[in-house]
Amino acid sequence: MTRTWFITGTSSGFGRELTEQLLVRGDRVAATARRPAALDDLATRHGDRLWRAELDVTDTSGLREVVNHAFAELGRIDVVVSNAGYGLFGAPEELSDEQIDRQIATNLKAPIQLARAVTPHLRRQGGGRYIQIASIGGQIAFPAMSLYHATKWGIEGFWEASAAELAPFGIGVTIVEPGVARTNFGGGSAVLGTPLPEYADGPSGQLRRMLSGELPPLPAPGDPAKIAAAIIASADEPEAPLRLTLGSDAYALATAALRGRLDALEAGRDLAHSTDADDLTVTAG
Repeated sequence: MTRTWFITGTSSGFGRELTEQLLVRGDRVAATARRPAALDDLATRHGDRLWRAELDVTDTSGLREVVNHAFAELGRIDVVVSNAGYGLFGAPEELSDEQIDRQIATNLKAPIQLARAVTPHLRRQGGGRYIQIASIGGQIAFPAMSLYHATKWGIEGFWEASAAELAPFGIGVTIVEPGVARTNFGGGSAVLGTPLPEYADGPSGQLRRMLSGELPPLPAPGDPAKIAAAIIASADEPEAPLRLTLGSDAYALATAALRGRLDALEAGRDLAHSTDADDLTVTAG
């Protein structure tokens, strides 16, 4: 069945891969990017099945305008993919106020505002899908990536709560949690804070050396084409999976983190119960 998709951040990475695969299979794509000219080659090959618009997702009024324009021109949009994002790396005091604000605006505020912009349209048309490209970084945390993790953990919480609110309208939500993939995330999509000598020998300095090529990069098992195909296949399922963990590294990291958290929770069970009021009737469990 032919569908129409709305995708942010389509000039590179997963956004570009999704756009290419969808057009090849015959779907329509409303592709937004800060540089829509990066999709000129796809426009040449696929004609009016590719609808393009310039968009900086941190411009909330501009985002609403583009969303409204897309629905007005294309009619029904079946799947909305919030993909635009980047990584900000460094210890918190190495980051500027502007860098922190931009990271939160792009990775957390923009997906929330996109959801607010598209939900009335999806509700009026009787449903649809919202796919949030997040990260396994929303389940785990590494040093030197604190602000990035803050946005990814935040968007997980937003959608964990909002998915239940949207379900009665026939709107399914999927949070995609890829591991390290062979995209340009650690290159062109990475922003570094200003190095401080106090952190040179710690995780922040080590990450800088890795990104500069002084140290070997992290293994990147994820294949962007396979990840995009799995995301597309999830939209074909009758019920939207709330989470889609993709990559052997993502699976291993999430498993270890969740088991560790559960073990720590169990170890604190007696303390947790000891802080209840004396007149509370406690049931087993």
